[in-house]
Amino acid sequence: MSDRTELSDFGEFKLIDHLTQNIQHVQESTTKGVGDDAAVIDRGDHFEVVTTDMLVEGIHFDMSYTPLKHLGYKSIAVNVSDVCAMNATPTHVTVSIAISNRFSVEALEEVYEGMLLACKAYGVDLVGGDTTSSLSGLVINVTAIGSVAKEAITYRSGAKENDLICVSGDLGAAYIGLQILEREKQIWKENPDIQPDLEGHDYVLERFLKPEARLDIIKTLKENSIVPTSMIDVSDGLGSEILHICKHSNCGAKVYEEKLPIDATVANQSAAFKLEPSVCAMNGGEDYELLFTIKQEDFEKVNTLPEIHVIGHIAEPIEKAALVYPRGEEIFIKAQGWSHFGK
Repeated sequence: MSDRTELSDFGEFKLIDHLTQNIQHVQESTTKGVGDDAAVIDRGDHFEVVTTDMLVEGIHFDMSYTPLKHLGYKSIAVNVSDVCAMNATPTHVTVSIAISNRFSVEALEEVYEGMLLACKAYGVDLVGGDTTSSLSGLVINVTAIGSVAKEAITYRSGAKENDLICVSGDLGAAYIGLQILEREKQIWKENPDIQPDLEGHDYVLERFLKPEARLDIIKTLKENSIVPTSMIDVSDGLGSEILHICKHSNCGAKVYEEKLPIDATVANQSAAFKLEPSVCAMNGGEDYELLFTIKQEDFEKVNTLPEIHVIGHIAEPIEKAALVYPRGEEIFIKAQGWSHFGK
């Protein structure tokens, strides 16, 4: 009898690598399979990208503080974000739901209302899916499809030495929003008569409960004739995503701590949890911003765009990935965000 290997011994990404190592493609149109934010299929005059993501109750969301309409919106947004991470434009989604009998028809209507709002916001069509029963709560699985010109497709693997590292928006807000919700949940569990105190936290709560995919950034890059050399969306934390780019591009990275875009709200509210704002930005996750690299010659173009921030540069592989502090101290970046199957 062979030894049993625990899922926790592998972790999510090592497990994916292990399970998919023997996949062989037989379709000539398959340009990119497992290993990026989306698969890439050659459609002749353009590339089609396909991605799928699952949201599981108790793992990805907590029904005690997650509005169903927001959950529906988020389920579409996080998949659109993966399409955007290929520098592509989303076009269609399918939705599959497993649901237990503790949910009513009206509850499902709320979920779908949120989904349809997201579809309208991103200009995508919901074209099919599946519905089944569940013995363990609510599960939502979305497949998103998009398209991109062949010369504009962007993978995780294209970063080159001296490329500039950029990120959209700001980081760490979703993590702070989650901390506030978890804190208020614990207070309520200890005393159900106390109402949650969420006043003044609108920005960080919305960033966690109803994130937006940065389709606007994809449009901005196209309008300014900027094709990133590599790209990924920030779902598991900036540190984890930097390491993905370094692994797939066989490079190192220097990220400058004082360059991390952190909203003033996050900087102020992180103190309540005795957290450094940069730690929230590097390891929090669920920001769904776009992390990408550009050639140095595109710096002047990017420098005029308010929603894009240059935070570092690509280095030689031997230098690995490091966070550089203002006084010159460097620490190696580790993936400390969310990890499925972790011990």
